[in-house]
Amino acid sequence: MRAWHVEAPGPVTGHPLTLHNDDDLPRPGPGELLLRVLACGVCRTDLHVTEGDLPPHRPGVTPGHEVVGEVAALGEGAGSSGFKVGDRAGAAWLRWTDNECRFCTRGAENLCPRSLYTGWDADGGYAEYMTVPAAYAHRLPPGYSDPELAPLLCAGIIGYHALQRAELPPQGRLGLYGFGGSAHLAAQVALARGATVHVMTRGERAKQLARELGAASVGDAADAPPEPLDSAILFAPVGDLVLPALAALDRGGTLAIAGIYLSDIPPLNYERHLFQERQLRSVTSNTRADAREFLDFAAGHKLQVTVHPYPLDAADQALRDLKAGRFDGAAALIP
Repeated sequence: MRAWHVEAPGPVTGHPLTLHNDDDLPRPGPGELLLRVLACGVCRTDLHVTEGDLPPHRPGVTPGHEVVGEVAALGEGAGSSGFKVGDRAGAAWLRWTDNECRFCTRGAENLCPRSLYTGWDADGGYAEYMTVPAAYAHRLPPGYSDPELAPLLCAGIIGYHALQRAELPPQGRLGLYGFGGSAHLAAQVALARGATVHVMTRGERAKQLARELGAASVGDAADAPPEPLDSAILFAPVGDLVLPALAALDRGGTLAIAGIYLSDIPPLNYERHLFQERQLRSVTSNTRADAREFLDFAAGHKLQVTVHPYPLDAADQALRDLKAGRFDGAAALIP
């Protein structure tokens, strides 16, 4: 089968990904599903794995963790999951947790110290086939095409979790810094709940998409919004933006940083950035409960998923385009 591998992490302009045309078909282990990949989203985390911002966990790993697939085979014991051959199923970033540590037992499995991740610890969806533990596979909402579903499985889920971490109050004022695959979905969730959304981002295509989706204002990445914010989410992996985002918060406001990677944050001024009970919070992965809640929301609210398809053979180009900001919304690979 065809599959991309991160042979030597480095800048995507230097072609760190290699396409193999003769990989063996993976075999599902006990409790696993074999998925024939129908679409795989192109996530900024894939870029961080490919470029080495995230230290390699597995040499030559196949990236990709926004995977829409058709169940092609079931490993021993996987039938009890309710999935059967021919079903459509999703594989996301969180692949496995121990279910016994103090974090798992209190409902915070995203903080499990032994957690494993698709496309980092195990081969992901930049391929024609992949495996996923059935207990971590997701039922997918109807009404969406395969490419539209793919970004929901990380960009959508992590944006939803970031909204929770940002503690957006009812009818609150939300600022979004960066407006790519995750932010354009989180904005729609917030708007559906009655929020006022202000977007600060680079790139005219991203700004236009924000306007089309109903943002109350759209400015450049470091601009001040026209009113104080109750909550903000930083999607861009740029530590310099933490300061203007904190300064834009009203008293008691919260800034959540949604990325798995962030460049260094400049020194903070306590009075300007944190005083009056402003909060700065990180976002780490998501729980399966988060995923179910968001996918249920997507089933009940038809989200506008802006997605640009690329053939599987063009995965390296898709990552270069992502880094350069050449498309709005999200991208998906189609085998």
